[in-house]
Amino acid sequence: MKLVSAVIVPWRFAAVQTALRTFGVMGLTVSEVLEQDGWRHGELYRGQRITVDLSPHVRLDIVAHDSDAADLVRIIRLVAGSYAGDGRVWVTAVESMVRVRTGQRGVDAL
Repeated sequence: MKLVSAVIVPWRFAAVQTALRTFGVMGLTVSEVLEQDGWRHGELYRGQRITVDLSPHVRLDIVAHDSDAADLVRIIRLVAGSYAGDGRVWVTAVESMVRVRTGQRGVDAL
């Protein structure tokens, strides 16, 4: 099993979610995160000039079969990517998984 994680810009989330559903992804964990992506800009906060280098992004985590990981990365890149700062996608091996409700293990827990 693989964990496919992606950090994308928030306004691309709906399109990515639709594309993943079309592919057959049934489970998805979503988090709001801040990413330090190298872009710095100044903002005025309570009369003080501050430098902002964190921008809001959405993190997606999907546990999938090994054979689906490359396709998921491709789908996310195609749908979410269009300009600098769109985010990152990475894949991590998953040693084990247990479904809390049923006790199913491994691939059966997907």
